[in-house]
Amino acid sequence: MLLDPPTVVSQNEITLSVREIEPLLQAPPMNVPPWPGATITLKDGRTMYIREATLEEAPAMMGYMKRVMEQDHDFYDVVGARVHAEIAGWYRKRLKDPYTLLGLIDGEWVGFANGRLMNEDINISLHTMALARGGRIGAIMYYVKTYYAFEILGSKEFWATYESYNGWHRWGLGMAQPSYPWPEYQHELGGARVYYVTKKYWDAVVKDYVRQMVGTDLVFDVPVEIVKANEQLKIPQDVTV
Repeated sequence: MLLDPPTVVSQNEITLSVREIEPLLQAPPMNVPPWPGATITLKDGRTMYIREATLEEAPAMMGYMKRVMEQDHDFYDVVGARVHAEIAGWYRKRLKDPYTLLGLIDGEWVGFANGRLMNEDINISLHTMALARGGRIGAIMYYVKTYYAFEILGSKEFWATYESYNGWHRWGLGMAQPSYPWPEYQHELGGARVYYVTKKYWDAVVKDYVRQMVGTDLVFDVPVEIVKANEQLKIPQDVTV
């Protein structure tokens, strides 16, 4: 839009450096405690290590999500596209206070969970995925994400929504999550309903429910050899969602 200035000006053109613009486009980060890393034993006896993803791993993860977009069942075309955008937003610093957690077995990527902080009180759940069959990996990654929100970040509420029937059945219905009135409250994933868990509800009910689903608990005293075995991310050969 062009308008004539209402007074005489000494400079008709002003040049801006993109370094001056970037602070207006990039949200100032909060002081977010990192996920400390943990292991959990799957039902088949294998050990899954859950750690934060690194920015250097983002391009490879986005490449995998492009393949997920091609799946024409259970809304994975939508999920793959959205997760790709979320990883890209984190990579390009266009997502406010995100966290990206990976489930790894000997370096192979088998689980994914991400979200972001709206503020100090509200934690926005974005997506949770199992990239390998069996082991209840999806349940574990959802547990990890909610545990991180309430036990480490100190969030007061955890907001989620669901694209698939399986996700809604397992977590929305299974955890008896209440929802805020719609459309007054809308989740940022397409304006869907906001299902939520409070810290009080987490302590009273949800924590034990997810532990029952998982069948074991997180171990934060991680051996050095486990950390080393999962330093290099291995992208799965096949898409098995």
